[in-house]
Amino acid sequence: MRYLQKMRRFAALVCEPLRCNAPFFVFMYVLGCICAWATLPDVRGAHLYKNLYPELFLDVYVLALVLTLLPRRVRPWVRGIFYFILYAVALVDVYCFVKFHSSLTPTMLLLVGETDSREAGEFLRSCVSPDVLFSNVGWVVLVMFIHLLVALQLRFPHFVPKNWCRLFWSLLDRFGLMLKRVRIVSQLAVLILLVVSIQDSAHNKAAFVKLMSGRTIGEVEHTLTEKDKANLYQPIYRLVFSLYANTLTAKQVDRLVARVDKARVDSCSFRSPNIVLIIGESYNRHHSAQYGYCMPTTPRQQKLEKQGRLVKYTDVVSPWNLTSFVFKHIFSLYTVGDKGEWCDYPLFPAVFRKAGYHVTFITNQFLPKAGEAVYDFSGGFFLNNPKLSAAQFDTRNTKLHEFDEDLLKDYDELKGQNGDNNLIIFHLLGQHVAYRQRSPRNRKHFHGDDYKELKPNLNARERQILADYDNAILYNDSVVTEIVKKFENDDAIVIYVPDHGEECYEGDMHFFCRMHSAKVDARLAHAEFDIPMWIWCSRKYIRRRPEIFREIMSSRNRRYMTDALPHMLLYLAGISCPEYQERLNLLSPHYDESRPRILKNSADYDKLN
Repeated sequence: MRYLQKMRRFAALVCEPLRCNAPFFVFMYVLGCICAWATLPDVRGAHLYKNLYPELFLDVYVLALVLTLLPRRVRPWVRGIFYFILYAVALVDVYCFVKFHSSLTPTMLLLVGETDSREAGEFLRSCVSPDVLFSNVGWVVLVMFIHLLVALQLRFPHFVPKNWCRLFWSLLDRFGLMLKRVRIVSQLAVLILLVVSIQDSAHNKAAFVKLMSGRTIGEVEHTLTEKDKANLYQPIYRLVFSLYANTLTAKQVDRLVARVDKARVDSCSFRSPNIVLIIGESYNRHHSAQYGYCMPTTPRQQKLEKQGRLVKYTDVVSPWNLTSFVFKHIFSLYTVGDKGEWCDYPLFPAVFRKAGYHVTFITNQFLPKAGEAVYDFSGGFFLNNPKLSAAQFDTRNTKLHEFDEDLLKDYDELKGQNGDNNLIIFHLLGQHVAYRQRSPRNRKHFHGDDYKELKPNLNARERQILADYDNAILYNDSVVTEIVKKFENDDAIVIYVPDHGEECYEGDMHFFCRMHSAKVDARLAHAEFDIPMWIWCSRKYIRRRPEIFREIMSSRNRRYMTDALPHMLLYLAGISCPEYQERLNLLSPHYDESRPRILKNSADYDKLN
């Protein structure tokens, strides 16, 4: 009997937070369900987050427990604060999803921070517009309205006409009476629910703690590439994460701004009046016909190579298989193994601007947008920060496009701003997943059936994905060739280099994209880190600088990792600055080819078997 009494007391104690805060628990649980239904995507029939209901039960229970532990005088005020925060964040999150097809993200938070009073007023007015109220936002508003009526009825019994709430209260009374009759059963049910919710939620809670423990935005991003990453299933979690991510980037921005201000250019000879850098995306070198691939994916680049002015490099790797990490390495004068971090070194476009070059940046990926993923946010924050953008670029495009060829139109509109000496950076969407969307419908050359003999181990769906990837490479071939043609008659040099490689059913693997959490071995390195690279020179450039073209030809078989790219660019410009290192300049006779090529700060590429 004593054991049974203790169990009853314990069960009653567990239920006390729900008894003391019943309206709070009910309405916050309903609000959480509505937010999840409204914002969590459906992916191939997997609806919502599978542990939504138990984890939401645990989260709301913990808030109710906190309220119960507070003194009674303080409790209503804290409860009111909870209500205000949770309803406000839910309203904003669902509104953003309805209007911008994105819930709260770090970029969204930055855009909100830049909102002025007029735009804020427009936002508030749009929240009560009919089209918004009849969207999923209306469900949040409805819960708030019903909650307000119940709160008023509890506080002021005669405020709301009884005939409006008679049915509600009769049902509530009957439900309360039923609970009293089966009190011990209901208490045990709550106890069981709590145990189950803790068990089901433990993994996601641990993953969230790990996510929020990252020291840099890069660490946070890499955590999000893991298979068992945290599911930010509620608006409040997305807000907390966005605040944390912005805090991390703000620290690096401050260091970059300080470094840019201190950057020094000793001299500049303007050795190359027009330097064009084309940065590709997700390009596996072993899918390039230019490097021996069996499918004709690069006919135009091969034609340029046969003309003798395009020189391809045969042994180039990327330091990372994540775009954001690569961008931080190729834009900063930091190289793997240097002291400090990438943000402790100048950004090469800023050095070019200080030297007197006009710098143009035309991107099809890194422009701030409401639905921006963490990966793009991490890679683009130092390009889009107002101070850093102004320090690096004189000219930028302002919109993204479905296909990369539209960047050529952007350049045509902007080239009138060019000066006598120009650095022009094109950043393509390239072969970024999903591959099928990376080339227009009327430019599809390869089909799944073309790979039956080449890849007999693949099914029809996998062969079509492979065809889509090769079509994206073929389309990319046309885009980069058209960029080259823009500078045919100029005194110009063009460098093409993608950010990293890409898996697309390599060998016997039934996998595409990248294995971010896998250990880097030889197979993975060749698929995800081997990249093509070439340098093209106009006739005028070769005629005026034959010595540089000879250096390019002499260096084409050297081992290289693209974290050192800025040093070659500084040489081509004739810029002298304290950070320039000749041993990192690929074209220099003093280039250090023995420098270890460390992938992901963990594996030496040249020692992998």
